[in-house]
Amino acid sequence: MSSEKPLMLVAPGQGDADWLYACGFDVEQALYFDFGGGDRVLVVPELEFERAKAESHVGQVVDRREAGWVESKDLIGAWSAVAAHVLRQRGIDGVRISPRLPVGYYQALEAADVTMEVDAELFRERRRRKSREEASFIHAAQRAAEAACAEIIAHLAVSEIRDGRLWLDDRPLTSQRLMARAESALAEIGYTGSHMIVAGSPDNALPHYRGEGQLRANAPIIIDIFPRGMTSGYRGDLTRTVVVGEVSEQVRRMWEASLEAFEAAVSMLKAGVNGRDVHLAACKLLVERGFGTYTKGYEGKAEGPRMSHSLGHGVGLDVHEAPSLRDLDYPLLAGDVVTIEPGLYLKGVGGVRVEDTGIITADGFHNFTTLPKSLDPKAYL
Repeated sequence: MSSEKPLMLVAPGQGDADWLYACGFDVEQALYFDFGGGDRVLVVPELEFERAKAESHVGQVVDRREAGWVESKDLIGAWSAVAAHVLRQRGIDGVRISPRLPVGYYQALEAADVTMEVDAELFRERRRRKSREEASFIHAAQRAAEAACAEIIAHLAVSEIRDGRLWLDDRPLTSQRLMARAESALAEIGYTGSHMIVAGSPDNALPHYRGEGQLRANAPIIIDIFPRGMTSGYRGDLTRTVVVGEVSEQVRRMWEASLEAFEAAVSMLKAGVNGRDVHLAACKLLVERGFGTYTKGYEGKAEGPRMSHSLGHGVGLDVHEAPSLRDLDYPLLAGDVVTIEPGLYLKGVGGVRVEDTGIITADGFHNFTTLPKSLDPKAYL
Protein backbone atom coordinates (compact mmCIF):
# COMPACT_ATOMS: atom_id res chain seq x y z
CA MET A 1 0.00 0.00 0.00
CA SER A 2 1.28 3.45 -0.85
CA SER A 3 1.34 5.57 2.29
CA GLU A 4 1.68 8.72 0.14
CA LYS A 5 -1.88 8.51 -1.11
CA PRO A 6 -4.24 10.96 0.60
CA LEU A 7 -6.77 9.59 3.05
CA MET A 8 -10.46 10.25 2.59
CA LEU A 9 -13.13 9.37 5.15
CA VAL A 10 -16.88 9.63 4.82
CA ALA A 11 -18.76 10.28 8.06
CA PRO A 12 -20.55 6.96 8.64
CA GLY A 13 -22.91 8.29 11.30
CA GLN A 14 -22.34 9.35 14.87
CA GLY A 15 -20.02 7.40 17.14
CA ASP A 16 -17.57 5.95 14.59
CA ALA A 17 -14.20 5.62 16.32
CA ASP A 18 -11.93 6.14 13.30
CA TRP A 19 -13.84 9.24 12.26
CA LEU A 20 -13.66 10.67 15.79
CA TYR A 21 -9.94 9.92 15.98
CA ALA A 22 -9.33 11.68 12.66
CA CYS A 23 -11.21 14.90 13.31
CA GLY A 24 -12.60 14.92 16.86
CA PHE A 25 -16.02 15.93 15.62
CA ASP A 26 -19.12 13.73 15.78
CA VAL A 27 -21.44 14.36 12.84
CA GLU A 28 -23.77 12.37 10.61
CA GLN A 29 -22.72 13.79 7.21
CA ALA A 30 -19.28 15.11 6.27
CA LEU A 31 -16.05 14.36 4.41
CA TYR A 32 -12.53 14.34 5.83
CA PHE A 33 -9.32 14.55 3.78
CA ASP A 34 -5.74 14.18 4.95
CA PHE A 35 -3.41 15.24 2.15
CA GLY A 36 -0.27 14.84 4.26
CA GLY A 37 2.08 17.34 5.83
CA GLY A 38 -0.62 18.65 8.14
CA ASP A 39 -2.89 19.58 5.23
CA ARG A 40 -6.28 18.34 6.42
CA VAL A 41 -9.73 19.40 5.25
CA LEU A 42 -13.18 18.81 6.74
CA VAL A 43 -16.21 19.41 4.49
CA VAL A 44 -19.48 19.79 6.39
CA PRO A 45 -23.11 20.84 5.83
CA GLU A 46 -23.76 24.53 6.35
CA LEU A 47 -25.74 23.67 9.51
CA GLU A 48 -22.62 22.17 11.09
CA PHE A 49 -20.05 24.71 9.88
CA GLU A 50 -19.67 26.81 13.03
CA ARG A 51 -19.81 23.79 15.34
CA ALA A 52 -17.15 22.04 13.27
CA LYS A 53 -14.84 25.04 13.55
CA ALA A 54 -15.35 25.11 17.31
CA GLU A 55 -15.17 21.39 18.09
CA SER A 56 -13.02 19.66 15.47
CA HIS A 57 -9.23 19.62 15.50
CA VAL A 58 -9.00 20.00 11.71
CA GLY A 59 -7.38 23.21 10.54
CA GLN A 60 -9.46 23.81 7.42
CA VAL A 61 -13.25 23.50 7.69
CA VAL A 62 -15.20 24.03 4.45
CA ASP A 63 -18.91 24.61 3.92
CA ARG A 64 -20.05 21.97 1.43
CA ARG A 65 -21.59 24.70 -0.77
CA GLU A 66 -18.04 25.94 -1.41
CA ALA A 67 -16.96 22.43 -2.40
CA GLY A 68 -19.32 21.81 -5.30
CA TRP A 69 -22.41 20.71 -3.37
CA VAL A 70 -25.56 20.27 -5.47
CA GLU A 71 -28.85 19.56 -3.71
CA SER A 72 -30.17 16.10 -4.51
CA LYS A 73 -32.46 13.44 -3.11
CA ASP A 74 -29.50 11.10 -3.60
CA LEU A 75 -27.33 12.07 -0.62
CA ILE A 76 -24.72 9.41 -1.33
CA GLY A 77 -24.35 10.60 -4.90
CA ALA A 78 -24.23 14.25 -3.84
CA TRP A 79 -21.51 13.71 -1.24
CA SER A 80 -19.54 11.52 -3.64
CA ALA A 81 -19.67 14.32 -6.21
CA VAL A 82 -18.27 16.73 -3.60
CA ALA A 83 -15.44 14.30 -2.86
CA ALA A 84 -14.59 14.02 -6.55
CA HIS A 85 -14.72 17.81 -6.90
CA VAL A 86 -12.30 18.39 -3.99
CA LEU A 87 -9.87 15.81 -5.34
CA ARG A 88 -10.02 17.15 -8.92
CA GLN A 89 -9.25 20.66 -7.66
CA ARG A 90 -6.00 19.29 -6.24
CA GLY A 91 -5.21 17.11 -9.24
CA ILE A 92 -5.71 13.91 -7.23
CA ASP A 93 -7.49 10.87 -8.61
CA GLY A 94 -6.68 8.22 -5.97
CA VAL A 95 -7.23 8.00 -2.22
CA ARG A 96 -7.02 5.60 0.69
CA ILE A 97 -10.36 4.75 2.28
CA SER A 98 -11.67 3.01 5.37
CA PRO A 99 -12.52 -0.70 5.14
CA ARG A 100 -15.88 0.30 6.62
CA LEU A 101 -16.84 2.63 3.77
CA PRO A 102 -20.44 1.74 2.81
CA VAL A 103 -20.67 0.00 -0.54
CA GLY A 104 -23.07 2.67 -1.82
CA TYR A 105 -20.36 5.32 -1.43
CA TYR A 106 -17.76 3.04 -2.97
CA GLN A 107 -19.91 2.55 -6.06
CA ALA A 108 -20.76 6.26 -6.36
CA LEU A 109 -17.12 7.32 -5.96
CA GLU A 110 -16.04 4.72 -8.48
CA ALA A 111 -18.61 6.11 -10.91
CA ALA A 112 -17.09 9.56 -10.33
CA ASP A 113 -13.69 8.18 -11.44
CA VAL A 114 -12.14 8.23 -7.97
CA THR A 115 -9.57 5.44 -7.57
CA MET A 116 -9.75 3.91 -4.09
CA GLU A 117 -7.39 1.75 -2.08
CA VAL A 118 -8.67 0.19 1.13
CA ASP A 119 -6.41 0.90 4.10
CA ALA A 120 -7.11 -2.20 6.18
CA GLU A 121 -5.04 -0.93 9.12
CA LEU A 122 -6.11 2.72 9.01
CA PHE A 123 -5.53 4.12 12.54
CA ARG A 124 -5.38 0.77 14.34
CA GLU A 125 -1.77 1.01 15.50
CA ARG A 126 -1.83 4.79 15.99
CA ARG A 127 -4.90 4.47 18.20
CA ARG A 128 -3.28 1.78 20.38
CA ARG A 129 -0.82 3.91 22.35
CA LYS A 130 -2.86 6.47 24.23
CA SER A 131 -1.63 9.99 24.84
CA ARG A 132 -1.81 11.43 28.34
CA GLU A 133 -5.03 13.23 27.38
CA GLU A 134 -6.60 10.07 25.95
CA ALA A 135 -5.64 8.10 29.05
CA SER A 136 -7.28 10.75 31.23
CA PHE A 137 -10.49 10.50 29.19
CA ILE A 138 -10.57 6.71 29.62
CA HIS A 139 -9.75 6.99 33.32
CA ALA A 140 -12.68 9.38 33.74
CA ALA A 141 -14.96 7.02 31.82
CA GLN A 142 -13.86 4.19 34.10
CA ARG A 143 -14.79 6.26 37.15
CA ALA A 144 -18.21 6.79 35.56
CA ALA A 145 -18.53 3.03 35.03
CA GLU A 146 -17.69 2.47 38.69
CA ALA A 147 -20.32 4.99 39.79
CA ALA A 148 -22.99 3.34 37.64
CA CYS A 149 -22.02 -0.15 38.78
CA ALA A 150 -22.10 0.95 42.42
CA GLU A 151 -25.57 2.42 41.83
CA ILE A 152 -26.83 -0.93 40.56
CA ILE A 153 -25.22 -2.91 43.36
CA ALA A 154 -26.60 -0.51 45.99
CA HIS A 155 -30.12 -1.37 44.81
CA LEU A 156 -29.32 -5.08 44.85
CA ALA A 157 -27.92 -4.81 48.38
CA VAL A 158 -31.25 -3.58 49.79
CA SER A 159 -33.51 -5.80 47.70
CA GLU A 160 -35.75 -8.45 49.28
CA ILE A 161 -35.97 -12.13 48.43
CA ARG A 162 -39.44 -13.56 47.89
CA ASP A 163 -39.90 -17.04 46.51
CA GLY A 164 -36.40 -17.04 45.07
CA ARG A 165 -36.79 -13.73 43.22
CA LEU A 166 -35.66 -10.17 43.97
CA TRP A 167 -38.04 -7.35 44.90
CA LEU A 168 -37.45 -3.67 45.62
CA ASP A 169 -40.07 -1.23 46.91
CA ASP A 170 -42.75 -3.92 46.49
CA ARG A 171 -42.00 -4.23 42.78
CA PRO A 172 -40.12 -6.97 40.93
CA LEU A 173 -36.46 -6.00 40.61
CA THR A 174 -35.68 -6.48 36.93
CA SER A 175 -32.60 -6.07 34.78
CA GLN A 176 -34.40 -3.26 32.98
CA ARG A 177 -35.04 -1.28 36.19
CA LEU A 178 -31.38 -1.44 37.12
CA MET A 179 -30.21 -0.55 33.61
CA ALA A 180 -32.52 2.48 33.57
CA ARG A 181 -31.17 3.69 36.91
CA ALA A 182 -27.57 3.25 35.78
CA GLU A 183 -28.20 4.99 32.44
CA SER A 184 -29.77 7.92 34.28
CA ALA A 185 -26.83 8.14 36.69
CA LEU A 186 -24.41 8.13 33.76
CA ALA A 187 -26.33 10.80 31.85
CA GLU A 188 -26.19 13.09 34.88
CA ILE A 189 -22.38 13.08 34.70
CA GLY A 190 -22.04 13.29 30.92
CA TYR A 191 -21.89 9.67 29.78
CA THR A 192 -24.05 7.29 27.80
CA GLY A 193 -24.40 3.66 28.84
CA SER A 194 -26.39 1.95 26.13
CA HIS A 195 -26.02 -1.82 25.70
CA MET A 196 -24.80 -2.38 29.26
CA ILE A 197 -25.27 -5.84 30.75
CA VAL A 198 -27.25 -6.59 33.92
CA ALA A 199 -27.76 -10.29 33.43
CA GLY A 200 -29.14 -12.82 35.86
CA SER A 201 -28.69 -16.57 35.98
CA PRO A 202 -28.90 -18.95 34.27
CA ASP A 203 -28.99 -16.89 31.06
CA ASN A 204 -25.74 -15.09 31.87
CA ALA A 205 -23.94 -18.29 30.92
CA LEU A 206 -23.99 -16.48 27.56
CA PRO A 207 -21.30 -13.83 28.21
CA HIS A 208 -22.95 -11.09 26.14
CA TYR A 209 -26.54 -11.75 27.21
CA ARG A 210 -27.81 -8.28 28.20
CA GLY A 211 -30.41 -9.35 30.74
CA GLU A 212 -34.16 -8.94 31.09
CA GLY A 213 -36.91 -9.73 33.54
CA GLN A 214 -36.96 -10.27 37.27
CA LEU A 215 -33.64 -11.28 38.78
CA ARG A 216 -33.14 -14.50 40.73
CA ALA A 217 -31.79 -14.70 44.26
CA ASN A 218 -29.02 -17.10 45.30
CA ALA A 219 -27.47 -16.96 41.81
CA PRO A 220 -24.84 -14.77 40.13
CA ILE A 221 -25.76 -11.47 38.48
CA ILE A 222 -23.21 -10.11 35.99
CA ILE A 223 -22.96 -6.31 35.64
CA ASP A 224 -20.88 -5.12 32.66
CA ILE A 225 -20.80 -1.37 31.98
CA PHE A 226 -18.83 0.37 29.22
CA PRO A 227 -19.86 4.05 29.19
CA ARG A 228 -18.96 6.55 26.49
CA GLY A 229 -18.10 10.16 27.24
CA MET A 230 -20.60 12.46 25.54
CA THR A 231 -17.87 15.02 24.93
CA SER A 232 -14.67 12.97 24.65
CA GLY A 233 -16.12 9.87 22.96
CA TYR A 234 -13.77 7.64 24.99
CA ARG A 235 -14.91 4.52 26.82
CA GLY A 236 -14.43 2.72 30.09
CA ASP A 237 -15.14 -0.98 30.69
CA LEU A 238 -15.93 -2.66 33.99
CA THR A 239 -17.54 -5.93 35.12
CA ARG A 240 -18.56 -7.17 38.53
CA THR A 241 -20.54 -10.24 39.62
CA VAL A 242 -22.70 -10.33 42.75
CA VAL A 243 -25.10 -12.75 44.41
CA VAL A 244 -28.05 -11.67 46.55
CA GLY A 245 -28.62 -14.47 49.05
CA GLU A 246 -26.73 -17.73 49.40
CA VAL A 247 -23.69 -18.46 47.23
CA SER A 248 -23.41 -22.08 46.11
CA GLU A 249 -20.10 -23.87 46.50
CA GLN A 250 -19.83 -24.23 42.72
CA VAL A 251 -20.32 -20.51 42.09
CA ARG A 252 -17.87 -19.64 44.87
CA ARG A 253 -15.21 -21.87 43.30
CA MET A 254 -15.85 -20.32 39.88
CA TRP A 255 -15.49 -16.83 41.36
CA GLU A 256 -12.33 -17.58 43.32
CA ALA A 257 -10.67 -19.15 40.27
CA SER A 258 -11.62 -16.14 38.14
CA LEU A 259 -10.13 -13.79 40.73
CA GLU A 260 -6.93 -15.84 40.84
CA ALA A 261 -6.70 -15.74 37.05
CA PHE A 262 -7.26 -11.98 37.15
CA GLU A 263 -4.49 -11.43 39.69
CA ALA A 264 -2.08 -13.74 37.87
CA ALA A 265 -2.68 -11.90 34.60
CA VAL A 266 -2.28 -8.42 36.10
CA SER A 267 1.01 -9.44 37.73
CA MET A 268 2.45 -10.20 34.27
CA LEU A 269 1.44 -6.98 32.55
CA LYS A 270 4.11 -4.58 31.29
CA ALA A 271 5.44 -3.31 27.98
CA GLY A 272 7.07 -6.05 25.92
CA VAL A 273 5.06 -8.91 27.39
CA ASN A 274 3.07 -10.82 24.77
CA GLY A 275 -0.70 -10.68 25.24
CA ARG A 276 -0.82 -14.33 24.19
CA ASP A 277 1.36 -15.33 27.16
CA VAL A 278 -0.89 -13.47 29.59
CA HIS A 279 -4.00 -15.11 28.15
CA LEU A 280 -2.44 -18.57 28.25
CA ALA A 281 -1.26 -18.09 31.85
CA ALA A 282 -4.83 -17.30 32.89
CA CYS A 283 -6.13 -20.32 30.95
CA LYS A 284 -3.52 -22.57 32.58
CA LEU A 285 -4.55 -21.43 36.06
CA LEU A 286 -8.24 -22.04 35.35
CA VAL A 287 -7.48 -25.56 34.11
CA GLU A 288 -5.36 -26.24 37.21
CA ARG A 289 -8.33 -25.21 39.33
CA GLY A 290 -10.49 -27.82 37.64
CA PHE A 291 -12.17 -25.68 34.99
CA GLY A 292 -11.85 -25.37 31.22
CA THR A 293 -11.41 -22.86 28.41
CA TYR A 294 -12.03 -22.71 24.67
CA THR A 295 -8.32 -22.12 23.98
CA LYS A 296 -6.53 -24.94 22.16
CA GLY A 297 -4.32 -26.92 24.52
CA TYR A 298 -6.12 -25.56 27.58
CA GLU A 299 -9.54 -27.12 27.12
CA GLY A 300 -9.57 -28.75 30.56
CA LYS A 301 -12.60 -30.79 31.48
CA ALA A 302 -15.09 -31.46 28.69
CA GLU A 303 -17.95 -30.83 31.12
CA GLY A 304 -18.24 -28.06 33.66
CA PRO A 305 -17.64 -24.29 33.72
CA ARG A 306 -15.37 -22.86 31.02
CA MET A 307 -14.00 -19.52 29.87
CA SER A 308 -15.39 -18.98 26.38
CA HIS A 309 -13.72 -15.68 25.48
CA SER A 310 -10.38 -13.90 25.38
CA LEU A 311 -8.76 -12.60 28.54
CA GLY A 312 -8.94 -8.97 27.48
CA HIS A 313 -8.86 -6.30 24.81
CA GLY A 314 -7.93 -2.71 24.16
CA VAL A 315 -10.24 0.16 25.09
CA GLY A 316 -10.41 3.66 23.64
CA LEU A 317 -12.86 5.28 21.27
CA ASP A 318 -14.14 1.73 20.71
CA VAL A 319 -14.95 -0.54 23.60
CA HIS A 320 -13.13 -3.33 21.76
CA GLU A 321 -9.95 -2.36 19.91
CA ALA A 322 -6.29 -3.35 19.63
CA PRO A 323 -4.48 -4.97 21.31
CA SER A 324 -6.10 -8.33 22.03
CA LEU A 325 -5.13 -10.62 24.89
CA ARG A 326 -5.90 -14.01 23.39
CA ASP A 327 -4.09 -16.84 21.63
CA LEU A 328 -2.52 -14.40 19.13
CA ASP A 329 0.94 -12.86 18.87
CA TYR A 330 0.33 -9.38 20.31
CA PRO A 331 3.27 -7.83 22.25
CA LEU A 332 2.00 -5.13 24.60
CA LEU A 333 3.18 -1.53 24.27
CA ALA A 334 3.50 1.23 26.83
CA GLY A 335 0.35 3.29 26.40
CA ASP A 336 -1.94 0.37 25.56
CA VAL A 337 -5.15 0.63 27.58
CA VAL A 338 -6.51 -2.87 28.14
CA THR A 339 -9.07 -4.86 30.08
CA ILE A 340 -8.40 -8.01 32.06
CA GLU A 341 -11.66 -9.98 32.30
CA PRO A 342 -11.52 -13.69 33.12
CA GLY A 343 -14.81 -15.47 33.62
CA LEU A 344 -16.37 -18.92 33.84
CA TYR A 345 -19.74 -20.02 32.51
CA LEU A 346 -21.92 -23.11 32.68
CA LYS A 347 -25.17 -23.65 30.83
CA GLY A 348 -28.07 -24.09 33.22
CA VAL A 349 -26.15 -22.50 36.10
CA GLY A 350 -24.91 -19.12 34.90
CA GLY A 351 -21.61 -17.29 34.85
CA VAL A 352 -19.18 -15.10 36.76
CA ARG A 353 -16.81 -12.47 35.39
CA VAL A 354 -14.56 -9.76 36.80
CA GLU A 355 -13.07 -6.96 34.70
CA ASP A 356 -10.88 -3.91 35.27
CA THR A 357 -9.37 -1.45 32.79
CA GLY A 358 -5.95 0.19 33.02
CA ILE A 359 -2.88 1.27 31.09
CA ILE A 360 0.30 -0.65 30.28
CA THR A 361 3.49 1.06 31.45
CA ALA A 362 7.17 0.33 30.87
CA ASP A 363 7.36 -1.70 34.06
CA GLY A 364 3.80 -2.68 34.93
CA PHE A 365 0.11 -1.87 34.81
CA HIS A 366 -1.69 1.18 36.20
CA ASN A 367 -5.21 0.04 37.03
CA PHE A 368 -7.81 2.77 36.50
CA THR A 369 -10.29 0.78 38.60
CA THR A 370 -10.79 0.96 42.37
CA LEU A 371 -14.21 -0.68 42.87
CA PRO A 372 -14.12 -3.70 45.24
CA LYS A 373 -14.33 -7.23 43.89
CA SER A 374 -16.80 -9.31 45.88
CA LEU A 375 -19.83 -11.52 45.35
CA ASP A 376 -21.47 -9.80 48.34
CA PRO A 377 -23.39 -6.64 47.32
CA LYS A 378 -22.98 -5.20 50.82
CA ALA A 379 -19.18 -5.17 50.36
CA TYR A 380 -19.63 -2.28 47.90
CA LEU A 381 -21.59 -0.02 50.27
